Amino acid sequence: METGMIISLTLYFVVMLGIGLYAYKQSTSDVSGYMLGGRNLSPSVAALSAGASDMSGWILMGLPGAMFVTGFSSTWIAIGLIAGAWLNYFLVAPRLRVYTEKANDSITIPDYFSNRFNDKSNLLRVVSAVVIIVFFTLYTSSGVVAGGKLFESSFGLSYEMGLYVTTGVVVLYTLFGGFLAVSLTDFVQGCIMFIALILVPTVAYSLLEQPLESTLNSVNPDMLSWIGAGSTLGIISAMAWGLGYFGQPHIIVRFMSVRSVKDMPTARRIGMTWMIVAAVGAVATGIFGAAYTYENNIVVKDPETIFLILSELLFHPLIAGFLLAAILAAIMSTISSQLLVSSSSLTEDLYKTFLRKDASDFELVTVGRISVAIVALFAIYLAYDRDSSILDLVSNAWAGFGAAFGPLVLFSLYWKRMNFAGALAGMLVGAFTVLIWIYGPFTIDGKSLSSFMYEIVPGFIFSSIAIVAVSLVTSEPAEDITILFDEVEKEL
Repeated sequence: METGMIISLTLYFVVMLGIGLYAYKQSTSDVSGYMLGGRNLSPSVAALSAGASDMSGWILMGLPGAMFVTGFSSTWIAIGLIAGAWLNYFLVAPRLRVYTEKANDSITIPDYFSNRFNDKSNLLRVVSAVVIIVFFTLYTSSGVVAGGKLFESSFGLSYEMGLYVTTGVVVLYTLFGGFLAVSLTDFVQGCIMFIALILVPTVAYSLLEQPLESTLNSVNPDMLSWIGAGSTLGIISAMAWGLGYFGQPHIIVRFMSVRSVKDMPTARRIGMTWMIVAAVGAVATGIFGAAYTYENNIVVKDPETIFLILSELLFHPLIAGFLLAAILAAIMSTISSQLLVSSSSLTEDLYKTFLRKDASDFELVTVGRISVAIVALFAIYLAYDRDSSILDLVSNAWAGFGAAFGPLVLFSLYWKRMNFAGALAGMLVGAFTVLIWIYGPFTIDGKSLSSFMYEIVPGFIFSSIAIVAVSLVTSEPAEDITILFDEVEKEL
């Protein structure tokens, strides 16, 4: 590996660990500080943190790879995600910020569900915490695998060494700095990703010798079609990714941490500008990369490495190192967010609720740090099986969270008549619909249902129906629950 690349990557790691040390001194004295940064994030940090933790390696590897293979028909995924993110900022962010503080200062999403419906049985808390821990351990392992493969393909290290380097740095700054460290590092990582996704496609396009349309026609005429070889149902499935935003714990927890609901419009503008530019940059990287490699007779074995290939071919090693750091930034920002949410659920929703109700803040922060390490070790263990279809698990986890939590979050914020029974029914129906849609015995022409329609669509619909139907046929919510709802409405 070139010396310039080593210098850039070393600098990147040092900055990430430095931020972790700063956050350790600032906000980890109590559990609210460790898990939510004391609800004091600026709108810019919250917005870029939400974006960076959302996008992961998908924005730098997955989407450019899909564009490289299929052309403009893959753009519908980006369009769906942009629409979903905007609606999330508009519908969920302000209300969730107010409601979680009013509802007994809820620190985690399961905490909010439990307090919102005054769940004395802790059933909502336990079910949602288990869903979070299981899915996020799998989700985290996918990021660890991406880090291992990046180090193996670009830096000449072994795959296993890549797993430990990637996870080790993330665990260190998450372990000590908590939510503030994760959010500040996400902010820096979001800035790096933003610059990289402008720089790479711009330079690639400037070096094209032929008109883009004629080159793509030579590669594959279907690349210029917005439908491609797919169908209208395929476009709906692609855009339905946007529905997942309402139920992603690692994203919506950022809304709970903003210092004031008045900052939400600013956060939305910053967050959506970042996301639109990043998505357009990823789309352009795949399209321009296909044209550039075709013109220069460059063989691309794995389409998802097109960003890596362009970075190393078009830029000085110092700049290439910075661009590779952008991929690491995308991977690490998501791992850190998922580690912290999993840790929060283990600490607040299981340990404090069932084992040590009177635990001190120091004890809870210590348990939170131990939980980060435990989840990370499980993720590394899963990542050792490099042939496992972890990418499929990421898609399934996004759908699972979106269907189990998405309708529940929306109805809980907007519908006064919703009760505990409706909440539990919606969560279970959403999760089970997704699982049955993927793994059930039902097929069409020998293919699973998920190959025709993304499982989040039926999951979201059936979960919503279950919430409304069960809430209406069971008793009305208690008076203290409706009074709290009215208080939130009044403040908003």
